Amino acid sequence: MKNVNNRYREEELEEQEKSGMVDEKLEDSPQEEPKSEVDELKLKLEEKNNDYLRALAELENYKKRITEERNRERKYAYQSLLEELITGFDIFDKALNMKTDNEELKNFLLGFQMINKNFKDVLEKNGVKKINALGEKFDPRFHHAVETTYDENVEEGLIIQEMQTGYMYKDRVLRVSLVKVNQKPNEESK
Repeated sequence: MKNVNNRYREEELEEQEKSGMVDEKLEDSPQEEPKSEVDELKLKLEEKNNDYLRALAELENYKKRITEERNRERKYAYQSLLEELITGFDIFDKALNMKTDNEELKNFLLGFQMINKNFKDVLEKNGVKKINALGEKFDPRFHHAVETTYDENVEEGLIIQEMQTGYMYKDRVLRVSLVKVNQKPNEESK
C-alpha cells in the first residue's frame, strides 16, 4: 500500500513540475521536522525563562520578607525586657506617690521622685507610653474590664477607675489597662 501511495505521490509531483506549479508545502515537507524541533526548543526555552523569572520573583519576595522581619525585630527588640520592667516600675511609681506628713520621708522621697522621672523619660524616649484610661471610652484593644458598675451621672461605657496602668510600646500594646467600666446592668444579671 505504501508503494501505491508513493507512486501516486511521485506522479502528482511530476505533473506539477511539468505545469510549473510546484507546491511549496511539498518542497518544505522535509524541513518541517527541524521547524517543529526548533518550535519545541523555543517552547522549552520559554518555559525555562518563565521558571527563571518566577524563581527570581520568589527570591525578591523572600528578600523583602526577611528585610521586613529584621526591621520588625529591631523595632521591637526591647519588648520582652520592657514587659518585665514595667511591673517593677509601676510598684516604684506607686510607692513614690504615697502621701505622707513626715518631712524627713518627704525629702527622702524627693530624690527617688527625680530618679523615677528619669526612668519615665528613658521609657518615653524608647517608645513606651502610658495608655490613658480614666474617663476614656472602653476599648478592648487597650483595656481589660475587671469590674463593672453603674452610675447614672456618668456616660455608659466610660472607664471610672483604673486598677492597673497599661502601656504601649511604639504601636504595640505592652500591657493592657485593668479597669472598672460604667455599664448599666442588664435584666438577666439582676
